[in-house]
Amino acid sequence: MSGHPHGGAHGHAAGGAPGTAAYAHRRRLLAVLVLTVVVLVVEVAGGLLSGSFALVADAGHMLTDALGVGLALGATALAARPATSVRTFGWQRAEMLAALVNGLVIAVVGLGVLIGGVRRIFSPVEVEGGLMLAVAVVGLAANAVGLALLHRGQAESLNVRGAYLEVLGDLLGSVAVVVAAVVVLATGFVRADGIASVVIGLMVVPRAVALLREVGVVLLEATPAAVDLDVVRAHICGVPGVLGVHDLHAWTITSGVPVLSAHVEVPDELLARGEAGRVLDDLRRCLAGHFDVDHCTFQLEPPSQAGREAHAHA
Repeated sequence: MSGHPHGGAHGHAAGGAPGTAAYAHRRRLLAVLVLTVVVLVVEVAGGLLSGSFALVADAGHMLTDALGVGLALGATALAARPATSVRTFGWQRAEMLAALVNGLVIAVVGLGVLIGGVRRIFSPVEVEGGLMLAVAVVGLAANAVGLALLHRGQAESLNVRGAYLEVLGDLLGSVAVVVAAVVVLATGFVRADGIASVVIGLMVVPRAVALLREVGVVLLEATPAAVDLDVVRAHICGVPGVLGVHDLHAWTITSGVPVLSAHVEVPDELLARGEAGRVLDDLRRCLAGHFDVDHCTFQLEPPSQAGREAHAHA
């Protein structure tokens, strides 16, 4: 655990350097945003000219990409603002709110694409396969570039991961449109356009559900997946002088910013001898490197004090 144990209540100092995982990838997010907007315009024009709903559907998904990346950039800028006495963690949670909006938009667009695709299957129209194929190939190449730009950041930030998943879905959507265009050109089977639209919708909706589930874990302040509280408790109780631990919490402020707090019971005699600092140092050494938590706060207290508290938590 790379943390900072303290006794008593604690707040982050104001004026800290930007520390969220998404902040380091803001230039790549901006590049992907510009690329996405350009391809969106090309696909809308191509869809209208060729009569392909699959291209329009992919353009709609590109619109969600643009909105998602724009939200990610805006939230990253907010999250980089320093902490204050009013907002002790700054605006870091703004990234999670952006990811929540992003997931909801993706879900709505995905359902719209599904409905439109089904209608095209039952009521097909003529499609210009050559133009459809050319535009789909352009979209495929652009999405591949965007995916490469965001690949590293998606493993570090939930917000960047949301943008990455959108671009990945678009790349797969472009593949579906390319296949549909080839089918139309080779066989004249225009319903392939509607089928490709349904495929795009089926890729979009599950991604939205997965992203919303991950955001929910953070907003509900669930224990991070990389932290086993039973193991943390065992490490704390193994420190010399520690009698027990309660009110043990671990949660995530935003991607890359997990925190932990606990009330640690120690003998009255230890506190009377002024050994609180030694126990805190031992806790730091014991937990350092074992758990993926950036910041820890420990409150040392005698068993008599712990007995008067109502423990509603672990």
